[in-house]
Amino acid sequence: MSFINNWLRSDIQAINAYHVPPSGDMVKLDAMESPFPLPDDLIGQYLAYLADSELNRYPNPGAEELNQTLRQLMDIADDFGVLLGNGSDELIQLLALACETNDTILSVEPSFVMYDMIAKFTRLNYQGVALTKDYQLDLALMLQAIEKHNPKLIFIAYPNNPTGNTFDRVEIETIIQSTDAMVVLDEAYYAYAGDSFIDDIAKYPNLVVLRTVSKIGFAGLRLGLLVGAQETVAELDKLRLPYNINTLTQVSANFLLTEKAEINKNAAIIIEQRQLLLIELERVSGLTVYPSQANFILFKAPRAQELFDYLKENGVLIKNLSSAPKLTDCLRVTVGDNDQNQLFMQIVKQFYTL
Repeated sequence: MSFINNWLRSDIQAINAYHVPPSGDMVKLDAMESPFPLPDDLIGQYLAYLADSELNRYPNPGAEELNQTLRQLMDIADDFGVLLGNGSDELIQLLALACETNDTILSVEPSFVMYDMIAKFTRLNYQGVALTKDYQLDLALMLQAIEKHNPKLIFIAYPNNPTGNTFDRVEIETIIQSTDAMVVLDEAYYAYAGDSFIDDIAKYPNLVVLRTVSKIGFAGLRLGLLVGAQETVAELDKLRLPYNINTLTQVSANFLLTEKAEINKNAAIIIEQRQLLLIELERVSGLTVYPSQANFILFKAPRAQELFDYLKENGVLIKNLSSAPKLTDCLRVTVGDNDQNQLFMQIVKQFYTL
């Protein structure tokens, strides 16, 4: 046995690393990124803004200016606390670190894989609760699982990844009211959803909301935020590593995230393109297309693996979920710009006429 295999925890050896496939020069529609680069007329201003960064100094430890920038962008009330993370993943891990060893994290399945992975990293138990066959909440099953497993954390992605749908608001509120667990509404795709639980934080002390700037055009910044009651955020801040938001992220975000009109305009384009893409996919015989309130669409396809490979061969990369539990023959495509979506549909139609 090698040194590392002898040294490393056996449960870590048993899991696979989070895999990001190489994309090369392909049209990248696999990771829910925005298709819109920085406008040309902002590039010079942005570079000048960066030039004043003091990279020989540690970042601002509390990132107070960035906190205010995000509050204004997302209309977050002053009454709520905001905790910043190096992407939402860091905040999910921070919440897990607040638990006792062998506490339980509960979520629905299928959903974001990091809830399960981070539970393993932090020696917590993970319990998944199956969605219905059309990927809706099974409220009775959720309440039964909450009573049986007494979770410390409940993660609900809203909209859900990878299915794209939002869940019934009343059912989510029933879950929040049924438990002493911290209920985490993961609103990574808030800009495309038309609904949010962020204002409900005032009603429910056990509710926090996660958001990210990754899906609204700034995945490269690796910036997430947790919104909750002031007291909750103050306690969780004890677990945040010092200087976790680097200087370039802070400076970049304080410049780029003030372009609220541009960000909202791009989100509106994605919502429009999503509807057009849904209609086009539904016209392809044999496909089952699921409703989406996110910036991606899940669909079930005959010969899913072959279609995925054919798209790759023709320069388009999407996400193949066909071998995952409860997602047999399912593929997920990010909504791109009009040209990218048209290219994707052209290849899909070609495949099914071969």
